[in-house]
Amino acid sequence: MNAPPITRVETAPPPRNAVVRDALGVGVAVGLSGFAFGVTSAGAGLTLLQSCALSLLVFTGASQFALVGALGAGGSAFAAAAGAFFLGTRNAFYGLRLSGLLRLPRAVRPLAAQWVIDETSAVALAQRGTAAARLGFTVTGASLYTLWNLTTLLGALGASALGDPDSWGLDAAGPAVFLALLAPMVKGRAERAVAAVAVLLALFCLPVLPAGVPVLVAALAAPLVLGARALRRTGPDGQSHGEVSGTADGADR
Repeated sequence: MNAPPITRVETAPPPRNAVVRDALGVGVAVGLSGFAFGVTSAGAGLTLLQSCALSLLVFTGASQFALVGALGAGGSAFAAAAGAFFLGTRNAFYGLRLSGLLRLPRAVRPLAAQWVIDETSAVALAQRGTAAARLGFTVTGASLYTLWNLTTLLGALGASALGDPDSWGLDAAGPAVFLALLAPMVKGRAERAVAAVAVLLALFCLPVLPAGVPVLVAALAAPLVLGARALRRTGPDGQSHGEVSGTADGADR
């Protein structure tokens, strides 16, 4: 008796219009935050040209807000730049992952690297298939880059008409936007522990260290938490607790 043929079921990629819709939604929602950056940057003392140059050339919101926030608080240019650079290094790891996924031509990669940020990476990695990932990355990057720079310009221009950003509470716009972007990523126990330790480190260092330095110290939260978790799993002889208990259980049986 012959066995019935095996039918291979493959998951179809999402329609192009669905990918474009989702990518545009992310690009527009986050791109409007450029207005808050423009106002915050102008309030920190940067000129219109400097604010727009940051959005055009840096184009990573967390680093931009960290930079102008540190400068606005009276921090040195070195501390502000160091904090912004440290936050921006995560994009290099995104690039390593996206390189194998998107498989872009070599001539396009230097240009595409400018759009490797949290949002474009998240949209691209959520797709099934190279074509859908490329489309999601491109639409998110193009819409977000265009809108972010436009709203940065409008925010910096409107800052003078608004007056002192502190009187409107706009000095808190940068941290609020950054927290809104981070909140969906804090899901597991490890992520919550890292976030809690980072907050404690920043609050402890804020009164005693120059502006821009506390964010660098808060970055130590990740290795501290991960190191503590690894230490709990490791026994005194260097073996993991799971391996030791497994051996003991096997001997008992």
